[in-house]
Amino acid sequence: MEKEVIISIKGTQKYDNGEPDSVELVTQGRLERDGSGYTLSYQESEITGMDGTLTTFQIEPERVTLMRVGEFNSQMVFQEGRRHMAMYNTPYGAMMVGVNTRHLLAEVDDRGGDIEIDYAIEIDHAIAGRNVFQINVKEAEESLCPRQ
Repeated sequence: MEKEVIISIKGTQKYDNGEPDSVELVTQGRLERDGSGYTLSYQESEITGMDGTLTTFQIEPERVTLMRVGEFNSQMVFQEGRRHMAMYNTPYGAMMVGVNTRHLLAEVDDRGGDIEIDYAIEIDHAIAGRNVFQINVKEAEESLCPRQ
């Protein structure tokens, strides 16, 4: 099963000394069932500042892995109550970061669903910020998503 979907993403970054920064994006993508989970992918755009990057979420029971390939390369593993280390590559260099997932909800089926990820980023074992992803996936209407 592979289908065209509409992906609505709201990302919020919170820092200790400042106002939260939010980005909202609605884009076309693909949802594919694979084994016991799903793969959700889409191309980043200028809006997110990562134009030319393919973002993929591998959604498994109890775990979501975010991979970015292109101008920005990274892989982050989200598992509620767990801390995973990740290499984050940017055009300015690479750094090792800790990803500490506070909350993870991934309810996705063949028709779409919702993903919520609340996590803290740690650099050198100090919290550098807290991020929240809220992602909604729904089937695309044929008239809205012509085949390319």
